[in-house]
Amino acid sequence: MTPAAFAELTALMERYFDGLHRADSTILRTVFHPELAYVCATPGDELYLNLTDYMARIDAREPPAKRGEPRTGSVLDIAFAGSRLARITARMSMMGRDYTDLLTLVHDGTQWRVIAKIFAYTPKEEL
Repeated sequence: MTPAAFAELTALMERYFDGLHRADSTILRTVFHPELAYVCATPGDELYLNLTDYMARIDAREPPAKRGEPRTGSVLDIAFAGSRLARITARMSMMGRDYTDLLTLVHDGTQWRVIAKIFAYTPKEEL
């Protein structure tokens, strides 16, 4: 894929990590597609939400930044499947958990957006 597309996804992921760290639904709405599918695949905690319900959870959450948690997040992999489809694997820690996110993105003609967020978590590993 083009360097510009890669740069767009890198910038999107910075907003993603920042929005989660701040629990800021305004930032996150710039990342997610209006038809988002949000799926928690952690055994015993399966959950399926749309964008509206997920943003309501974000708005009700105490921001990890306010609790003094460090902002973490890393992109493990970006894969393009043409000019309009991509997948990102990411990791982050917050709220006492380590998360692995599988994000599917679509390009709507003007920008990239996450259309599916499928993730699982484990208790945070303390060093």
